Amino acid sequence: MLHRIFIFLFFLFSLAANASFVLIPMDAESQKDHLKAYGITYWTLDRGQKVQWLLNYRGGSFLMPDSEKLRKECTIRGVSYEVISNQNATSILKEIESPSKNQESVTLEKAPRIAVYTPEGNAPWDDAVTLVLTYAEIPYDKVYDEEVLNDELLLYDWLHLHHEDFTGQYGKFYRAYRATPWYIEEKKKAEELASSLGYSKVSEAKLAVAQKIRDYVVGGGFMFAMCSATDSFDIALAAHQTDICEPMFDGDASDPGYQNKLDFGQTFAFKDFNLVKDPNVYEFSSIDMTEKRKIQKDKDYFTLMDFSAKWDPIPTMLNQNHTALVKGFMGQTTSFERSQIKSNVLILGENKVNGEARYIHGIKGKGFFTFYGGHDPEDYQHRVGDPKTELELHPTSPGYRLILNNILFPAAEKEKQKT
Repeated sequence: MLHRIFIFLFFLFSLAANASFVLIPMDAESQKDHLKAYGITYWTLDRGQKVQWLLNYRGGSFLMPDSEKLRKECTIRGVSYEVISNQNATSILKEIESPSKNQESVTLEKAPRIAVYTPEGNAPWDDAVTLVLTYAEIPYDKVYDEEVLNDELLLYDWLHLHHEDFTGQYGKFYRAYRATPWYIEEKKKAEELASSLGYSKVSEAKLAVAQKIRDYVVGGGFMFAMCSATDSFDIALAAHQTDICEPMFDGDASDPGYQNKLDFGQTFAFKDFNLVKDPNVYEFSSIDMTEKRKIQKDKDYFTLMDFSAKWDPIPTMLNQNHTALVKGFMGQTTSFERSQIKSNVLILGENKVNGEARYIHGIKGKGFFTFYGGHDPEDYQHRVGDPKTELELHPTSPGYRLILNNILFPAAEKEKQKT
């Protein structure tokens, strides 16, 4: 308690030269553009200023030193803000510190360096994370297999996995798209890339990449994945000693009895899953609940779990939002079978109708990972060739806010990350 008070007082004392602060409210009533508010926070951190993230205070608001440049930037980007006095800032922090309040203040210390694992040529709207990073004006670099295998992930604090298939089965699009020019071309490019990297099969190259990403996380990195990058990543790690690909994918037969050769000790989040062998079925394994869920679109919502901000700051950070009820959305991997989630993995969001997990988080070595089911929080059933989502029409999207929470997580003071 005394330690946290000291941090708050030090934060205020170190900024005493400023007569006021900027509070960026994140509640539903006050904020016009929740998504760009994260961009303002990143912009402030990138200029060497610390920010206080006020967990559970008005939707997870941000408090930062006032300046004319900051006010102008908020105005340009359309972000709602309030200028408050030093005295008012102190009162807010004291209120948050009260044991009766399920609130906490976390110091964000520096702008995290962000990498997105994605192939060249993918437009920002092909992936929800690159879409929202672009909209929020948060900079990121693209990396792919060559950069990962050359250990360039060590340059970054946070990594997002684009909707990748790490199993070497080309997204299991075989039945519907095997004769289309784009599928044929992507398969050819993947094989050429694997060969150039010294691998005889795409599945072997993707396994090597997955293992490098695993090592990045174990060493202290932050990894975020959505849709098929979640379960296919774990499947690839589990299948490190066996061939699970059928001939149309890699030119030879899969190993007999490969299901019994899976090593669940290698995975991040999932256990005891069964693989879908049929290449004509658009599904990787029993982890995903897309075909098992019986929920009407107008009733498809998931609930964010409530955590103690003071005792569980990490899940509280990841769940900051202006609503606890988030509109559902589908993907190749829509949600996760609860019985196949490891016991040490935390469920952050669930659909209570059928008990499926939508949003999960865990620790691996010194690092962290978060898996988020579904493709696009504002496109219920995204299909190949569908038009891009215009985030200008969804500036207050709670589903997209969850992505941006993860982007700020590595910026938090190290003490909170260990809690």
